[in-house]
Amino acid sequence: MTPTPTATLVARDWAEIQERMLVPLYEAVYDRLEVGPGDRLLGLDCGSGLALLLAAGRGAVATGVEADPARRALARERLLEVVPAPPGGARPYDVLLAFSPSAAALDAALAAVRRGAAVVLADWGPAERCTVPAVLGGGPAPQDLDAVVADAGLSPDGSGRVFCPFGYADVDSAVRGLLSTGLYESSSDPAQVEKELTEALHPYERPDGTVWLPNIFRYVIARVP
Repeated sequence: MTPTPTATLVARDWAEIQERMLVPLYEAVYDRLEVGPGDRLLGLDCGSGLALLLAAGRGAVATGVEADPARRALARERLLEVVPAPPGGARPYDVLLAFSPSAAALDAALAAVRRGAAVVLADWGPAERCTVPAVLGGGPAPQDLDAVVADAGLSPDGSGRVFCPFGYADVDSAVRGLLSTGLYESSSDPAQVEKELTEALHPYERPDGTVWLPNIFRYVIARVP
């Protein structure tokens, strides 16, 4: 499937503006798990692949799963192995990154990881410590990650919180970055959404024109029994 021009622009906004905001989360998880040479990592909903690049930089072999053709194409431009659905057959993966997955997506991805593998889930932290959901009009409620672990039949193996500020060069960049997250895809009036988001961001604009949105993310680590 060839991505539409609009989908390609949104994917590029994700890759060039938004994706880097999650680097502190990726790095904290990789440090916690001591990801390195010899590890095989599977990233679910990997976007344009920055998390995979960081893992590869540590010596791991990283594969991504991304359903969106435009984001998948950008990941492949980075010479990453990215497929539209979790690979079947053997179960060679040692780590599964599955931030905020649906139950069906998580089940499909778990079929590709070995017993004892680490599964990492993450979502927004406490509401009072997260600016972005408030700016987005509340946004979707964060998942109960501990319940996801239990429902998937996984064994809990720790958790943590990571400070992930979203910083932008200006309001326009902030709007483009936040829209690239896909949280507004169901809106029937994109122009109105963009206008409202621009207005909502003004209280977070600094005197130099930059925008600063502090957030805390929570992650949990579980093991495949």
